[in-house]
Amino acid sequence: MIPSEGDALALHSKFGSSEIIVRHCRTVARVAMILVDGFERRGKRVDRAAVEAAALLHDVGRTRVQTVWHGLRGSEMLRGEGVDDKVAEIVKRHVGAGLASDEARRLGLPEGDYVPRTLDQRIVCFADKLVDSDAVRPFEIEVRRYALKGHDVARLVALKQRLAEELGSDPERLVLDKIKES
Repeated sequence: MIPSEGDALALHSKFGSSEIIVRHCRTVARVAMILVDGFERRGKRVDRAAVEAAALLHDVGRTRVQTVWHGLRGSEMLRGEGVDDKVAEIVKRHVGAGLASDEARRLGLPEGDYVPRTLDQRIVCFADKLVDSDAVRPFEIEVRRYALKGHDVARLVALKQRLAEELGSDPERLVLDKIKES
Protein backbone atom coordinates (compact mmCIF):
# COMPACT_ATOMS: atom_id res chain seq x y z
CA MET A 1 0.00 0.00 0.00
CA ILE A 2 1.22 3.47 -0.87
CA PRO A 3 -0.37 5.75 1.73
CA SER A 4 -2.34 8.79 0.65
CA GLU A 5 -1.75 12.05 2.51
CA GLY A 6 -4.62 11.18 4.85
CA ASP A 7 -3.22 7.68 5.42
CA ALA A 8 0.23 9.13 6.17
CA LEU A 9 -1.20 11.58 8.68
CA ALA A 10 -3.17 8.75 10.30
CA LEU A 11 0.07 6.76 10.63
CA HIS A 12 1.75 9.74 12.26
CA SER A 13 -1.14 9.89 14.70
CA LYS A 14 -1.01 6.16 15.37
CA PHE A 15 2.73 6.28 16.11
CA GLY A 16 2.45 9.44 18.23
CA SER A 17 4.37 11.88 16.05
CA SER A 18 4.63 15.36 17.53
CA GLU A 19 3.16 18.31 15.68
CA ILE A 20 6.73 19.45 14.96
CA ILE A 21 7.52 16.18 13.17
CA VAL A 22 4.28 16.32 11.20
CA ARG A 23 4.85 19.94 10.11
CA HIS A 24 8.42 19.10 9.10
CA CYS A 25 7.30 16.09 7.08
CA ARG A 26 4.55 18.10 5.35
CA THR A 27 7.09 20.77 4.36
CA VAL A 28 9.51 18.14 3.07
CA ALA A 29 6.65 16.65 1.04
CA ARG A 30 5.87 20.07 -0.45
CA VAL A 31 9.53 20.53 -1.44
CA ALA A 32 9.71 16.98 -2.81
CA MET A 33 6.65 17.53 -4.98
CA ILE A 34 8.15 20.74 -6.42
CA LEU A 35 11.17 18.64 -7.39
CA VAL A 36 8.94 15.88 -8.80
CA ASP A 37 7.14 18.44 -10.97
CA GLY A 38 10.49 19.72 -12.24
CA PHE A 39 11.74 16.24 -13.09
CA GLU A 40 8.50 15.30 -14.81
CA ARG A 41 8.68 18.45 -16.95
CA ARG A 42 12.11 17.17 -18.05
CA GLY A 43 10.54 13.85 -19.03
CA LYS A 44 11.94 11.91 -16.07
CA ARG A 45 9.87 9.10 -14.60
CA VAL A 46 9.15 9.62 -10.94
CA ASP A 47 6.76 7.67 -8.74
CA ARG A 48 4.79 10.68 -7.47
CA ALA A 49 2.70 8.72 -5.00
CA ALA A 50 5.70 6.93 -3.47
CA VAL A 51 7.74 10.13 -3.20
CA GLU A 52 4.89 12.04 -1.57
CA ALA A 53 4.11 9.22 0.87
CA ALA A 54 7.78 8.73 1.79
CA ALA A 55 8.34 12.46 2.24
CA LEU A 56 5.27 12.65 4.47
CA LEU A 57 6.53 9.70 6.52
CA HIS A 58 10.31 10.03 6.35
CA ASP A 59 10.72 10.98 10.03
CA VAL A 60 8.06 8.73 11.58
CA GLY A 61 10.90 6.73 13.12
CA ARG A 62 11.73 9.76 15.27
CA THR A 63 8.80 8.74 17.46
CA ARG A 64 11.04 5.87 18.59
CA VAL A 65 14.63 7.15 18.28
CA GLN A 66 16.35 10.50 17.68
CA THR A 67 19.52 9.15 16.06
CA VAL A 68 20.57 8.01 12.59
CA TRP A 69 18.58 4.89 13.43
CA HIS A 70 15.32 6.78 12.79
CA GLY A 71 15.38 6.01 9.05
CA LEU A 72 15.72 2.28 9.58
CA ARG A 73 13.28 2.24 12.49
CA GLY A 74 10.73 4.22 10.48
CA SER A 75 11.05 1.87 7.51
CA GLU A 76 10.48 -1.13 9.81
CA MET A 77 7.42 0.52 11.36
CA LEU A 78 5.97 1.24 7.92
CA ARG A 79 6.64 -2.27 6.64
CA GLY A 80 4.83 -3.55 9.74
CA GLU A 81 1.81 -1.52 8.65
CA GLY A 82 1.84 -3.00 5.15
CA VAL A 83 3.29 0.10 3.49
CA ASP A 84 4.80 -0.55 0.07
CA ASP A 85 8.46 -1.54 0.20
CA LYS A 86 9.40 1.28 -2.19
CA VAL A 87 8.13 3.87 0.30
CA ALA A 88 9.81 2.12 3.24
CA GLU A 89 13.10 1.96 1.34
CA ILE A 90 13.01 5.70 0.62
CA VAL A 91 12.45 6.32 4.35
CA LYS A 92 15.33 4.02 5.23
CA ARG A 93 17.75 5.81 2.89
CA HIS A 94 16.93 9.48 3.60
CA VAL A 95 19.24 9.92 6.62
CA GLY A 96 22.09 12.34 6.06
CA ALA A 97 23.11 12.16 2.45
CA GLY A 98 22.88 8.40 2.87
CA LEU A 99 25.11 6.13 4.88
CA ALA A 100 27.60 3.82 3.20
CA SER A 101 27.93 0.32 4.63
CA ASP A 102 31.18 1.15 6.50
CA GLU A 103 29.53 4.19 8.14
CA ALA A 104 26.45 2.16 9.00
CA ARG A 105 28.64 -0.46 10.65
CA ARG A 106 30.48 2.20 12.69
CA LEU A 107 27.12 3.60 13.83
CA GLY A 108 25.89 0.16 14.90
CA LEU A 109 23.28 -0.15 12.16
CA PRO A 110 22.64 -3.55 10.60
CA GLU A 111 24.97 -4.40 7.73
CA GLY A 112 23.80 -2.71 4.56
CA ASP A 113 23.90 0.22 2.24
CA TYR A 114 21.75 3.20 3.25
CA VAL A 115 22.68 5.54 0.39
CA PRO A 116 19.80 6.82 -1.78
CA ARG A 117 20.20 5.05 -5.13
CA THR A 118 17.02 5.81 -7.11
CA LEU A 119 15.79 9.18 -8.27
CA ASP A 120 12.79 8.86 -5.93
CA GLN A 121 15.14 8.22 -2.99
CA ARG A 122 17.42 11.12 -3.93
CA ILE A 123 14.48 13.53 -4.22
CA VAL A 124 13.23 12.83 -0.69
CA CYS A 125 16.73 12.85 0.78
CA PHE A 126 17.54 16.20 -0.84
CA ALA A 127 14.16 17.73 0.01
CA ASP A 128 14.81 16.89 3.66
CA LYS A 129 18.14 18.73 3.50
CA LEU A 130 16.38 21.93 2.38
CA VAL A 131 14.00 21.95 5.35
CA ASP A 132 14.79 22.95 8.92
CA SER A 133 11.81 22.32 11.17
CA ASP A 134 9.07 23.54 8.81
CA ALA A 135 11.04 26.25 6.99
CA VAL A 136 12.78 25.95 3.63
CA ARG A 137 16.36 27.16 3.83
CA PRO A 138 19.37 27.48 1.53
CA PHE A 139 21.34 24.30 0.94
CA GLU A 140 24.55 26.04 2.03
CA ILE A 141 23.24 26.13 5.61
CA GLU A 142 23.00 22.34 5.60
CA VAL A 143 26.48 22.06 4.10
CA ARG A 144 27.90 24.20 6.93
CA ARG A 145 25.99 22.15 9.53
CA TYR A 146 27.41 18.94 8.02
CA ALA A 147 30.95 20.31 8.13
CA LEU A 148 30.57 21.36 11.79
CA LYS A 149 29.35 17.90 12.74
CA GLY A 150 32.09 16.13 10.76
CA HIS A 151 29.64 14.47 8.37
CA ASP A 152 30.41 13.51 4.77
CA VAL A 153 30.10 16.91 3.07
CA ALA A 154 31.34 15.51 -0.25
CA ARG A 155 28.46 13.02 -0.37
CA LEU A 156 25.98 15.78 0.46
CA VAL A 157 27.30 18.04 -2.29
CA ALA A 158 27.38 15.09 -4.70
CA LEU A 159 23.69 14.43 -3.95
CA LYS A 160 22.78 17.94 -5.10
CA GLN A 161 25.13 17.74 -8.11
CA ARG A 162 23.64 14.45 -9.27
CA LEU A 163 20.12 15.86 -9.02
CA ALA A 164 21.24 18.98 -10.93
CA GLU A 165 22.65 16.80 -13.71
CA GLU A 166 19.46 14.75 -13.90
CA LEU A 167 17.25 17.84 -13.77
CA GLY A 168 19.35 19.97 -16.11
CA SER A 169 19.24 22.85 -13.62
CA ASP A 170 19.82 23.65 -9.96
CA PRO A 171 17.25 21.76 -7.85
CA GLU A 172 17.68 24.20 -4.96
CA ARG A 173 16.95 27.19 -7.20
CA LEU A 174 13.84 25.42 -8.54
CA VAL A 175 12.51 24.95 -5.00
CA LEU A 176 13.41 28.41 -3.70
CA ASP A 177 11.88 30.12 -6.75
CA LYS A 178 8.67 28.11 -6.45
CA ILE A 179 8.42 28.81 -2.70
CA LYS A 180 8.84 32.55 -3.41
CA GLU A 181 5.99 32.42 -5.95
CA SER A 182 3.54 30.96 -3.45
